[in-house]
Parts: sequence; structure tokens; C-alpha cells
Amino acid sequence: MKLLLDTHCHTISSGHAYSTIKEIAEAAADSGLKLIAMTDHGPAMPGGPSLFHIGNMRVIPEYIKGVRVLKGVEANIMDFDGGLDIPEKYLKKLDIVIASLHESCIDSGTVEENTRALIGAMSNPYVDIIAHPGNPYYPIDIDRLLQCAMDTETLIEINNSSFLGSRKGSDENCRIIAAKARDMGVVLAAGSDCHICYDVGKFNKIEEIFNELEMPEELVINTDPQKLIDYLNKKGKKVSM
Repeated sequence: MKLLLDTHCHTISSGHAYSTIKEIAEAAADSGLKLIAMTDHGPAMPGGPSLFHIGNMRVIPEYIKGVRVLKGVEANIMDFDGGLDIPEKYLKKLDIVIASLHESCIDSGTVEENTRALIGAMSNPYVDIIAHPGNPYYPIDIDRLLQCAMDTETLIEINNSSFLGSRKGSDENCRIIAAKARDMGVVLAAGSDCHICYDVGKFNKIEEIFNELEMPEELVINTDPQKLIDYLNKKGKKVSM
């Protein structure tokens, strides 16, 4: 299985990343990627960009060095109802929206509360991907998460950086999520969650798991850029290759 796009990339605008859009796009091209999604953090993240910055992403070229560049955000889930730190008027202008739980924005609750937060975010029609749900700091009901993903046609991310120290202890949860997603037919997104250009398209741990599980190619959005484009347009976005 060849993964040709990266749905989760951060630039210096996130405040704790170290590369520009140009540097990430060029590194993606050198790695053979066909598409990347620029998904800097929402403004509630310490050091994150302002809403004005997010609203001005229209100035970013659609292609850099032959790589399709989607304009997006990793919105922070701020409460157990799934409320985000990005107003609708900004979300509706973006090509792709990730939602996720971060310790600097919301403390962990019970399994029920954490699960409700993710389900609430998935009920937002502009949310396309739930990022790093395997984070052990936020224990969740995985079966309910995946059922909601099916019901709302939301992609569930397997996050490569979660295996490399960003969210220690995520390994087992990520493997369980991937295995159950395979059995239920839930479509997954592979995200590098790169914070420097050298990590864009870095899927080594994800590929290891997908190979172990014999993950069907049709359940991985990253195997064809057009699959992601078609998915986003089905959700009401207006995106093209």
C-alpha cells in the first residue's frame, strides 16, 4: 500500500513547529507525495495563529512544486459537547478541518465525557477528521467513536507522531482503533502530524500497523488524492485536484 498524501501538517504558524509551507511542500514533493493538508492549530493552542491568519489562507497557492496544497486547520475541541475554537464562518471557507483534544485546551474527563466531546465534534458538518483519538490521556469508548464516524462519514486518524513520543502510551490504543475500524469498515486517514518538513509523509509506524492488520486499501484515504477530494466534495466542500 502506497500512501500518497498527508492530511496533517504544521508550519511555524502553529507556534511550536519549525518549517514554512514552502519548505513542507518542497519536502513533500521530494518524497513523492501528491497532496498535503496544511492544518495549523486553532487559536486556543498557546502560540497558535489568530483567526485572521486562518481566514486569510486563500492566498496560499493551490500547488507548490507540483504538490496540491489543501487549506485547513486542526481545530481544538474546547468542551465536552464538542465545541471548537474556530467559528463556523471560518470553517466553511476551508478545504479540510481536523478536530482534536489537546491537554493545553481541555482537561481530560471521564470516558463518557471524552467520547461525547469527540462525537459532538463529529456532528459538526465542517469537521472531516478526528485526530489522534488513541491518546491515552483521553480514554474513550472506541466502539462508539467508530460507529459515530460511520454515521457522520468522518475520517478517523491514525497519527504517526503518536508512536514517536508525542502522546506516550498511544500504541495499543491506535492498534485497537485500526483493527476495529477495519472490521467495521470505517475509513481511516494517515497523518504524520509533522512539525518540521523532514517528517512530512512519515508514516513508518502507520504502515507497519496497516501491514500487520492487512488493512484494505479502500479503507485508507491516503492511497489516492482523488479519494480525499471526492470525500471532501461529498461533504459539501468545493475542492479540486
